[in-house]
Amino acid sequence: MTQRTIAALLAVPLVVALLVAAGTQPLPYVTYEPGLTVDVLGESDGGEIVEVDGEQTYRDDGQLRMTTVFVSRPNADVSLLEVMKDWLSDEDAVYPYDAVYEEGTTDEENETEGAVDMVTSQDAATAIALTELGYDVEPAVEVLYVTEDTPADGRLQARDVFLSANGTPIEEPQDLVDVVQATEPGEPVTFRVLRKGEERTVQVVPEEVDGSPQVGVRLGTGFTFPFDVSVNIDPNIGGPSAGLMFSLAIYDTLTEGSLTGGEVVAGTGTIDPEGNVGPIGGIQQKVVGARDAGARLFLVPPDNCADALGAPNEDMRLVRADTMHDAVEAIQDWVEDPDAKLPSCEDVK
Repeated sequence: MTQRTIAALLAVPLVVALLVAAGTQPLPYVTYEPGLTVDVLGESDGGEIVEVDGEQTYRDDGQLRMTTVFVSRPNADVSLLEVMKDWLSDEDAVYPYDAVYEEGTTDEENETEGAVDMVTSQDAATAIALTELGYDVEPAVEVLYVTEDTPADGRLQARDVFLSANGTPIEEPQDLVDVVQATEPGEPVTFRVLRKGEERTVQVVPEEVDGSPQVGVRLGTGFTFPFDVSVNIDPNIGGPSAGLMFSLAIYDTLTEGSLTGGEVVAGTGTIDPEGNVGPIGGIQQKVVGARDAGARLFLVPPDNCADALGAPNEDMRLVRADTMHDAVEAIQDWVEDPDAKLPSCEDVK
């Protein structure tokens, strides 16, 4: 055996080891893949996803499917093999890590932000749906998130609307902050809150955090509603991107007949307090998920139109949804005539 042959034989396992290492070494990328879709007119854990207490509801045929994306987590080890697989696929996507997450983001922080966004999204969706139906909705200060193992844990809940604190009316978040910070050490703050339509009195003793009294809640703008509406979605699904579909589902639940004419309609998009539909991430993966779920119509936020047109949607129709009101009208026109001219993504290319 020659010296060259021996060298070649010795090099083979080294090359294999290098290829294996390259294929498994974590890379600074985030992968996107089509996720599950959920019919928000359906049921979850034996109960209706959209529940209304205090007003007539209507349960009809048809589906309104929210769409999701499987996104690799902040601390996931994304290998070269995974990156190449998703990069070569026409249904998946790969993005630089810093285009999706801030450096140092933990899984816990990501989940917290997702939970906060979900509460905000559902409340805005409810407000827009009820406003579209002519109900009066008033803005309010509410709990978006209760941090675990803080004074508020077990006492206050997400979606508690603050009416007063130590007798002071709460009209904006700073009002509550001022009351908490003025509380003497060891003394409780007496909150008057509205929880699921009922007024409650809750006492919480603040604790010092970095020299400032805190109770451990994230505050935000919520609403007071004429009756209780809840959206019971899997808590593992976070983020604001289902706002439009929640709003449509609430609207459909409170109106006679099927908004979708018994068909499957899917879509995505955030919703703001004025009813405008905002952009989301992973639009191409959501189009694929909706297509695979049998949707015939897909509602696209205007800012996502260009990317949506590049997705393999087959014969599923893509419709631009600028506002929740526009989305309702587009669905109704489509139900009446599947070939009707509808707002198109082609118009904003």
